[in-house]
Formats: sequence, C-alpha cells, structure tokens
Amino acid sequence: MTLRIKALLVHYLTATGAVFAMLALLAAVDDKWSLMYVWLVVAFFVDGIDGPLARHYDVKTNAAKYDGVLLDLIIDYLTYVFIPAFALFESGLLPDWTGWTCILIITFTSALYFADTGMKTKDNSFAGFPGAWNMVVLVIFATEPNYWLVLGLVVICAGAMFTNLKFIHPVRTERWRRLSLPITLLWTLLAGISAWADFHPGPVVTVALSLTSIYLLFVGIVQQVFPPQSA
Repeated sequence: MTLRIKALLVHYLTATGAVFAMLALLAAVDDKWSLMYVWLVVAFFVDGIDGPLARHYDVKTNAAKYDGVLLDLIIDYLTYVFIPAFALFESGLLPDWTGWTCILIITFTSALYFADTGMKTKDNSFAGFPGAWNMVVLVIFATEPNYWLVLGLVVICAGAMFTNLKFIHPVRTERWRRLSLPITLLWTLLAGISAWADFHPGPVVTVALSLTSIYLLFVGIVQQVFPPQSA
C-alpha cells in the first residue's frame, strides 16, 4: 500500500464522522438518547485518532486533494455542537425559554469560535472553551442537575470561548499528556457505559464521569496558573 493511499484512508476515516453524526441525529429525532450518544462517543473516538494518523502520514503532502482541517471542523461542529445542542433542547431537561436560550447561545457562539483563527495556543491547546458541548451535555444527561444550573453552565462555557483561558487538547497538548490521555480514554469509556445504560449507570460511574470531566475542563487553566519551570 502506497503512502498516498494510506494518507487518503486517513481522510476517509475522518469522513466517517459525518456518517456517525447522521446516525446520532436520526437517533435523537426519535428521542433515543442512549443510542445517539453511543454514536457520538464513536465519533469522539475517531476524532481522537485521526489527527495523529494524519500527521504520521503527512496528509497535507500525500493527500492534498482534501483539506483535512476543514473536513475535521465540519464534522466537529456537527458532533460537538449541533447534535448535542439539539438533544439538550429536545430532552425536556430545560423548560420553556431556557431551552431556547441555551440552544441559541450554543450554536451561535460555537460557530464564531470554530472560525476563530486564534483558537489554538502555541502548545497545541485551545484558547477559550473549545465548544466541546458533546462532553458537557453528556454529563448533564447523566447527572440531571437543576435547569438553572444547566443554564448557568451553558452561559459560563459559552463566555469562556471568548477568553484566553487555556483548555487542553488531550492528544496534542504535551504537558501532562501521560495523565491527560489516559483520563480522556477513561472518560470515553465511562461516557459509553453511561449512554449504554440509558444514563443511569449507577453512582460509581456517574461520580467517575463527573471527576474526569472536571479534570479535562480545568487542567488547562491549572497549567496556566502553574506554568512550567524554565530550565
């Protein structure tokens, strides 16, 4: 198999995210939230491995016909933003105007963030909350907090998009990656278990999911507070 074919296959792997997004949306339309999130977790896993493969096979050189960055952004908006926002709106967790407020805030601010040319930091982290609403909404589904807490969380995360607060990329951010990557894999497993259990996985999984989510949400900010010591 030539290097060009291998590079093309990486693009095709990325494009499967669009298929998983459609399957998730079809499940969401039928209020099958567990099935929807199973597909979103699969898409999340694909999103985690296609980047390293793209860099390994240098797709920009060996398969330049397709813009891998653009392809990834399109799929990420669907799986990280659009479908989770739709699910949150349709789930019944947010009554009346709060549902409309959240879905409009999430989709509008995320569209701006995904087009922000300064969204990446020098260490391959994100400047501002990276629109990972799939993770936020999954935890909301699993914990079912008061709708005022949900509204507050949405407003805070959306506002954080337009700050210089740092949020790690669990694969590309090198600092503490030996800890961050296993925690991300654990979060993915816990998310899959929660979805499979119809978001009633039991207290152990729910607590573990919440703790891993807190780590992934705040570890980048902690790194800013405690920068690495210069040699």
